[in-house]
Amino acid sequence: MAEAHQAVAFQFTITPEGIDLQLSYQALNQIYLSGVRSWKKRVSRVRNSLIKGVYPASPSSWLFVAIGILATMYMQSDPSMGLITKIQQHLPLSLHMSLSAQGQTMVSALVFSTLLWLSLILALRFCLKLLLSYHQWMFEKHGRMSNTTKVWVPLVRLLSSRKPLLYSYQSSLPHLPVPAIQDTVSRYLESVRPLLTDPEFKRMSDLANEFESNLGNRLQRYLKLKALWATNYVSDWWEEYVYLRSRGPIMVNSNYYGMDFLYVTPTSVQAARAGNTITALLLYRRKVNREELKPSRVPGTVIPLCAAQCERMFNTTRTPGVETDVLQHWLDSEFVAVYHRGRYFRLWVYRAGRLLSPREIEDQIQRILDDASPPLPGEEKLGALTAGDRIPWAQMRKQYFSSGVNKRSLDIIERAAFFVTLDDEEQGMRGDDPEGNLDRYAKSLLHGKCYDRWFDKSFSVVIYKNGKSGLNAEHSWADAPTVAHLWEYTLATDAFQLGYTEDGHCKGDVEPSLPQPQRLVWNIPAEVQAQVSSSLAVAQALADDVDCHVFPFREFGKGRIKKCRVSPDAFIQISLQLAYYRDRGGFCLTYEASMTRLFREGRTETVRSCSNESCAFITALESGETEEECRRLFQLASERHQNLYRMAMTGAGIDRHLFCLYVVSKYLGVESPFLKEVLSEPWRLSTSQTPVQQMNLFDLKNHPDFISLGGGFGPVADDGYGVSYIIVGEDMVNFHVSSKYSCSQTDSHRFGVQISKAMQDIMALLSADPKTSLSSKGTGQPQSKKLQ
Repeated sequence: MAEAHQAVAFQFTITPEGIDLQLSYQALNQIYLSGVRSWKKRVSRVRNSLIKGVYPASPSSWLFVAIGILATMYMQSDPSMGLITKIQQHLPLSLHMSLSAQGQTMVSALVFSTLLWLSLILALRFCLKLLLSYHQWMFEKHGRMSNTTKVWVPLVRLLSSRKPLLYSYQSSLPHLPVPAIQDTVSRYLESVRPLLTDPEFKRMSDLANEFESNLGNRLQRYLKLKALWATNYVSDWWEEYVYLRSRGPIMVNSNYYGMDFLYVTPTSVQAARAGNTITALLLYRRKVNREELKPSRVPGTVIPLCAAQCERMFNTTRTPGVETDVLQHWLDSEFVAVYHRGRYFRLWVYRAGRLLSPREIEDQIQRILDDASPPLPGEEKLGALTAGDRIPWAQMRKQYFSSGVNKRSLDIIERAAFFVTLDDEEQGMRGDDPEGNLDRYAKSLLHGKCYDRWFDKSFSVVIYKNGKSGLNAEHSWADAPTVAHLWEYTLATDAFQLGYTEDGHCKGDVEPSLPQPQRLVWNIPAEVQAQVSSSLAVAQALADDVDCHVFPFREFGKGRIKKCRVSPDAFIQISLQLAYYRDRGGFCLTYEASMTRLFREGRTETVRSCSNESCAFITALESGETEEECRRLFQLASERHQNLYRMAMTGAGIDRHLFCLYVVSKYLGVESPFLKEVLSEPWRLSTSQTPVQQMNLFDLKNHPDFISLGGGFGPVADDGYGVSYIIVGEDMVNFHVSSKYSCSQTDSHRFGVQISKAMQDIMALLSADPKTSLSSKGTGQPQSKKLQ
């Protein structure tokens, strides 16, 4: 009860002598310090709003403008061409009464200076927006920069030379353009040509032409109208209809995972790893709140990327609804939610306005680990509600979690900065079966036991018994690059900045009066427990069906690929096409995720990696064409892939445009056979590259063991593969392959073998070319490297 008494700031008792008032100065001091922290954050937000509101100018530039105007007037010149006099005539009567003529002139000059300053800011911002709308530089070949780009580069550098805050570029980013409908339809038909027979292609062409000439133009007009007033004509509908309106389980189907270092575990002490990891995440949140993170940029350039996805990274949860879910975000949270052995805890991470030290958080985590109390009835597997279908969870939440102790406990989980699971298992590449253990590690992060993660949270951190870590991220609020940025910072800060003592514990001191972590209290009736069992059965069947295979490809990496003057991503994507052809005996519709964060509130676009050129190369290679002919076709396929990727990045993709046209058709209540067929096509090969070294917090050359494993996701199609890959350093590519056991045609391990063989076969083909220099001279640097 000591903690409860400390929480009371004052007590009073009515006695015959009057009121006996007893103040707890310690508690009042805690309240005061917490208030100071809150006000500091408010002041910081106001300051940041001012700084980014005037970017690319600075607040101090107003002073220079004002001094310049006053100096010009002192020299008996009127730079305003009479505007200052007109402003003076319209000053309030009170100012005319209280100020001299010279004072009135001074005030009018300052008003004019402010208006001129704001006009200059708008002009600079408009110019920067125009410059950032220029994307032709992406399509220029290495070493062949056009004169336009040569002028454009220094102008962008000049207007973005001031040190920006995280969100400084947001108002200067261009809006995503709506492609011409004839261009989208033409590109779509080109993308499906290698997948269809001649009769099938003719039928699809007829559907497409009929759509383009009739209904398509009508839908396009509505879409252009939306693009005029919406910040991004795709993102809100994409979030709503692709993610939030999905009524099936988000576990496996939507959520994805990120892994720890491959070779290194900084400490084997579970509580210590949790202490440093939680601290690093909260330090990242502080940087986000203060906007101290540098804006992400196109690698090797000064071109900024949209940072809007960072806003809902912390203190966010996805709440279920009958028709659609809702993303709820709170401005701040001073605690995290922790799950261990079927019990839920609230762990306060701030004390009197200060962030607890890593050692203090470790101590608190250890208290949870040492707590031997059993779960309350129905508590242990409660998290299965977030893993099953959404409608039953929404109904249970509304009926049984809208009041009383259940609501209070659920609010704590949903309002927490993030969710932490202290897992009793050991994971990682270890023991006599490292490959099998990596696969089990991936499955554990993807779904766990189906009830020991809170899949609705923006992300859940998992700390294993042997100190290994990982996370599971909800997909609707952001895409993988944003979470990868967070996780890269967390791992690097944990290992290289916070560090551990010699015996594996966190550094720092411990305040002895810290209150115990708070057990959450539940009252779970039989009806909820029955639904928990039902949701768990659905989730368990889904989890048991997932076949995960993770393997590091160590034969070569991007260093050797670049020496062949080939884009690493194009090389890997064509290798995946070859692997699929050998695995399934044909080609399939292939999804590769590309970002559209060059535009405001941009998210992703699809690169349809299976092209006429890639199919021609694979057919030639498998039919025994000459090496010279195969190399020629490979070069065409690589260039085609690069062009498709650039088009997707610059707003000229296919699938988001067709998706939005389909949404408009549903709003209008009209049917389009063409759109219906396009959006029902299965992505049997869904791929994504995980970015690495976005922040350069440490050098992989000096610390080669600190290689990231990356992350992965579940299969998109029941009879397909999900492939995630991360290009680590110069000599390794890590692959994550997923499929379903229930499909007899797929096998993740078999496909992994095919990927490795395809990579080696293509490298052998390119290496045999006498014209290809394998020296360090021809590294095939992309054009972006020259735009620094």
